[in-house]
Amino acid sequence: MAKADIVVRGKQYSIDCAPGQEARLVDLASDLDTRVNQIAEALGDMGEEKLLLIAALALLDELDDAQRNLATSGGSDRAAAAIGDAAARIRALTERIEAGQ
Repeated sequence: MAKADIVVRGKQYSIDCAPGQEARLVDLASDLDTRVNQIAEALGDMGEEKLLLIAALALLDELDDAQRNLATSGGSDRAAAAIGDAAARIRALTERIEAGQ
């Protein structure tokens, strides 16, 4: 198992991942960091846990919208499954971050 060292809101996390996925996780964490900072600017700094929770919910909302749009526009089952898998990975990462890993 490989590890990716990511930084969100100035705090470093070491996340287990599949070999070769380290750079992708670093990029995703950078995007998450940007979103969390945007939320903090818009709503005020309300604590890291709540900011990460709101960011995770916003991302899941976007994934849900995309999934619904695919379903109503005749999108493929494969694309819907990929979005569902991405949502599951985001949920798992959120749980790991909340657990302090």
